[in-house]
Amino acid sequence: MEDNIWAMLPEDLFNEILARVPPFMIFRLRSVCKRWNSILQDNSFLKFHSEVPSHGPCLLTFWKNSQTPQCSVFSLPLKTWYRIPFNFLPQWAFWLVGSSGGLVCFSGLDGLIFRALVCNPLTQTWRTLPSMNYNQQRQLIMVVDRTDKSFKVIATSDIYGDKSLPTEVYDSKIDKWTVHQIMPAVNLCSSKMAYCDSRLYLETLSPLGLMMYRLDSGYWEHIPAKFPRSLLDGYLVAGTQKRLFLVGRIGLYSTLQSMRIWELDHAKIMWVEISRMPPKYFRALLRLSAERFECFGQDNLICFTSWNQGKGLIYDVEKKVWSWIAGCALQSYNSQVCFYEPRFDASVH
Repeated sequence: MEDNIWAMLPEDLFNEILARVPPFMIFRLRSVCKRWNSILQDNSFLKFHSEVPSHGPCLLTFWKNSQTPQCSVFSLPLKTWYRIPFNFLPQWAFWLVGSSGGLVCFSGLDGLIFRALVCNPLTQTWRTLPSMNYNQQRQLIMVVDRTDKSFKVIATSDIYGDKSLPTEVYDSKIDKWTVHQIMPAVNLCSSKMAYCDSRLYLETLSPLGLMMYRLDSGYWEHIPAKFPRSLLDGYLVAGTQKRLFLVGRIGLYSTLQSMRIWELDHAKIMWVEISRMPPKYFRALLRLSAERFECFGQDNLICFTSWNQGKGLIYDVEKKVWSWIAGCALQSYNSQVCFYEPRFDASVH
């Protein structure tokens, strides 16, 4: 299209067209002119952007190279990696907590104070959350409510096992942390958590099963869902429509190991196997039986990463399709990864 035709377009129509351009393209085009550089502050553009379908799932990788923050995002729809400048964050932002609704949460130690912040990588905006009532390094998870444009951060147990700390919840609508019930004394299998249907889940060894935290009531309860036999390591993954998955390796010997996926039957309180990783993918992802892997999910996508191999694998639960992440940028030993939805209209306030 000729330049003079673009110039004649009504501004609302221009913004509506631009709102349908993949977010990463707009991020790059900001340097074209002042008008495009200021587009992220244009309320008309943000309104159209909030109404168009989401770009689709992405993977965000974060690491520090000589204390310089680095970030790359892989767009699953476009099958392309994009580098995003991440030098706008303070030095103490070290641990990637996770992402929800276009926002990304980090935590870290600012001197002796444990802090958390929330940022939007596309708009390069961020803010530090107020200090918690109990200054101790905690496991965090963030959830965004796009309907009322707010977010919450849940702080559970101390990562060093202090069971006397109460659960704290930060609410962006009131900009403060509130103290909730102390988690009952349990032995956690892992620090990994999954948030599904307004409930937070953690794996426990004693008593065996799950601990579930209800965000609406602020109370914990135990779910006696026994784990599959010979489970070596397990990750909880939240799916859509109240679906909760368990992903892990089965088998005592390296030659007999396999990766499996179970879904929790909420009515029967039991794990039901729904899929197995094909052997060729398992051998390529984990060449050694003791190799470390990470697993996380969003909607009905489950991602597996192996730091030793620098590989990433995606499983679509609905389509039952396995696929490698093209040109995987996971070579750095300290890379942290999560699913990410790029949105310009996600506000940190």
